[in-house]
Amino acid sequence: MSSYIKPYKTRRQQARSRRRKVMLFLFLIICVVLAFFAKNYLYITKPIIQTADGKDVSFYIPTGSDYQYVKNELVNLNVLKSKNAFNWLAKKSHYNENIHPGRYILTDGMTNQQLVNMLRMGYQTPVKVVFNNMRTVEQLAGRISEQIEADSTSIINEINNNNDVDATTFIPNTYEFYWNTSADVFVAKMMAEHNRFWNDTRLEKAKEKKLTPRQVSILASIIDKETTKTSEMARIAGVYLNRLSKRWPLQADPTLVFALGDYNIRRVLDVHKNIDSPYNTYKFAGLPPGPICIPSIAAIDAVLNAEKHNYFYFCAKDDLSGYHVFASNITEHNRNAERYRKALNKNKIYK
Repeated sequence: MSSYIKPYKTRRQQARSRRRKVMLFLFLIICVVLAFFAKNYLYITKPIIQTADGKDVSFYIPTGSDYQYVKNELVNLNVLKSKNAFNWLAKKSHYNENIHPGRYILTDGMTNQQLVNMLRMGYQTPVKVVFNNMRTVEQLAGRISEQIEADSTSIINEINNNNDVDATTFIPNTYEFYWNTSADVFVAKMMAEHNRFWNDTRLEKAKEKKLTPRQVSILASIIDKETTKTSEMARIAGVYLNRLSKRWPLQADPTLVFALGDYNIRRVLDVHKNIDSPYNTYKFAGLPPGPICIPSIAAIDAVLNAEKHNYFYFCAKDDLSGYHVFASNITEHNRNAERYRKALNKNKIYK
């Protein structure tokens, strides 16, 4: 009986076999490493944000938020393509340990690295804060709280606790703020903007009229409520300045509306003129103690550039267009006023 005898491997063959095994092992290790780095590379560089219709999305992180909140909100916005990829890179970058509040813009196609870097470095996008046609600081605070993180109560408290701040401090315009701006920072910036607005030119014009910036703003607030027509603001300002120079009462209907607190009044009656209030400019001469609204830039500049004329009276036009007719004497004014009263009666406007 014969038996199979396994061929004897030479040392060279054995060495070659070992090398093949080592090379195969190394190849497998390289494949694993390459796969690992390929996965990580894709985690870092592939687009992770996908927005509806390719539009930018505002992402808000409130003050005091933790990493869990950030993850949950990104998921809730339905823009994150891979929660695992974001979580991996966020932890690798230690973003999870240092959350910056603010408003961030998520753009379609943003990579994971771009997203994490933006959040980790706190590269937030400012918001455009706009306010105009505000009657009171309470109304202003409500409007501002809709645009930044600070709530209306904290803004009102900051205003009330600062003796140098009132409605004349706030110049209606468009401003840039970070969304997570606090109430004290907001008010401080508004004070700085107020001081910047009152430059040497405006201060000199106010001085020529023997008015302080605050007095200019108080008069401007009345003009803002007298007319919506910018083109006639300077003429109305001239009327009031003429009355002030003669020490006449201003007899401004908007101050009565303010004193009564009923902003739905369209027709000021004699009964309204009896209200006991320092804002009743029919009873008390001079300017009221404060503004009746937050005055616009247009009205402030109208006071500073008031027309010089001989008009002491004005009345709304009887065509109810919102424009006014002006008179230099009481007889002419009474005729204008009578025409306006008839127009109100004709249109059944009784209050």
